[in-house]
Amino acid sequence: MFSREMKINLKSFIIWLSILIVLFLVVFLIYPSIVSNQNMEMIDKMMQMFPEELLTAFNMDISTIDSAYGWLKSEGFVFVLLIIGCYSAILGSNILLKEESDKTIEYLNSLPITRNKIVFSKVLSGLIYIVLMVLFIGIFNFIGLTLSGNFEIKQYLLLSITPLFSSFVVYFLCLFISTFTHKTKKMLGISLGIVFLSYILQTLSTLSSNVEFLKYFSAFTLADIRNVIINNSINFVMILLSIVISIMFLILTLVNYNKKELV
Repeated sequence: MFSREMKINLKSFIIWLSILIVLFLVVFLIYPSIVSNQNMEMIDKMMQMFPEELLTAFNMDISTIDSAYGWLKSEGFVFVLLIIGCYSAILGSNILLKEESDKTIEYLNSLPITRNKIVFSKVLSGLIYIVLMVLFIGIFNFIGLTLSGNFEIKQYLLLSITPLFSSFVVYFLCLFISTFTHKTKKMLGISLGIVFLSYILQTLSTLSSNVEFLKYFSAFTLADIRNVIINNSINFVMILLSIVISIMFLILTLVNYNKKELV
């Protein structure tokens, strides 16, 4: 069962991984020409025109973009969080539902395995692919940064694992929601909507103290990139919250999936 899931999800994993690798490959190839002295003067003047709240949203108030590593700490990790978040959301929303849409659930039900075992096999497969996605992107960017210039290794290593915290929560949340429907097309829109709404809420929370509470409704808050950049450490509370929330949604998924009338 587990090996079957790994094979089924391999193609989509390669496609999403390729998207991120191509994105950062382009950055490492063209960024040195962008950050010439003359261009940086223009960029600095343009940055001074932006409101402080906007700079904070992209971490540009605590990180300069005069190098590939500086860009990675600001806009770069926004792309990482969004793309891996979208991948995790789609994976979580489809990994159980596709058996119903492909009409293979009857075959699984005929096997001497429980629904819990089906869920655990699929969940483990999805978690492995999310970890591999973060790992391969981390290794690729590490090689690119090593070739392109100086960077803080410890800080980068901590930053490179932060997407796991938000992605796991998004994955388990979408997995749970998928147990309420039988249609994969409906879940696609819902899962992507969760990711972008979560990002919007996290961004809005940085714009004013009046809306700072919105960060508590965003999975991306768990990534806590700003704290890593400022303090060179990961907040243990965020790790604990990610684990607790993920386990909670897993338990709810098991309960609801065992009650679900499969078609």
